[in-house]
Amino acid sequence: MTEIAIAYDTATLDEALALDARLGAGPEIAKIGLELFTAAGPDAVRALARRGRRVFLDLKLHDIPNTVRGAARAAARLGAEFLTVHATGGPAMIAAAVEAAREGGTKVVAVTVLTSLDPASMPPGFASPFDLAGIAPRMLAIAEAAGAFGIVCAAPDLALIHAARREPFFAVTPGIRPAGGATHDQRRVTTIAEAVRLGSGMVVLGRAITAAPDPAPALVAARAERDAALAGAATRGQPAA
Repeated sequence: MTEIAIAYDTATLDEALALDARLGAGPEIAKIGLELFTAAGPDAVRALARRGRRVFLDLKLHDIPNTVRGAARAAARLGAEFLTVHATGGPAMIAAAVEAAREGGTKVVAVTVLTSLDPASMPPGFASPFDLAGIAPRMLAIAEAAGAFGIVCAAPDLALIHAARREPFFAVTPGIRPAGGATHDQRRVTTIAEAVRLGSGMVVLGRAITAAPDPAPALVAARAERDAALAGAATRGQPAA
């Protein structure tokens, strides 16, 4: 099953709660990123949880292991179901987050390469063009060895990882658009159906839903695209994500 997370990228908690009301009830996960968490802090997690939302706290922690351990422990105490860290923080940092988050049942997922970057636009110090085919599977291996639940990567990277290994793994894929949706400022994007076909365990939808004139029917259409893709995968005998 491929889950859907909605990016609550709002400037205030009131705006986030208004968005939640417009979306209506559903099983979708609320992804709280840096903008909303910086504006409203832990209250954002608590408020959405009170409304019955599962929370994906997308803070992309990247610091020394002890600092990340403390932040992960705090996130777990808030009740976040998922928490992101940067894979480039290294195995000791990822392991520290996993150990602390486990106390509250929070799953740590490690961010590989941001979807706003492509192989030719990496910062100084990285090979150019960046060898995604070689690096993405290695980042997954490091994350899993450190105890992470999975990774965050662009959906097109899943094909590169599957080519390097056969074992199943959990991947969150941001930069997802319904069929025909705009790419905005992300470079490595794909449709919901393609992400499902590639084996994404969770697709993250943002402005395609939240900036729609009416988010509720946009979300209904996204669910339908996901469900049709899952049904097609089952017909072809592909394992569900």
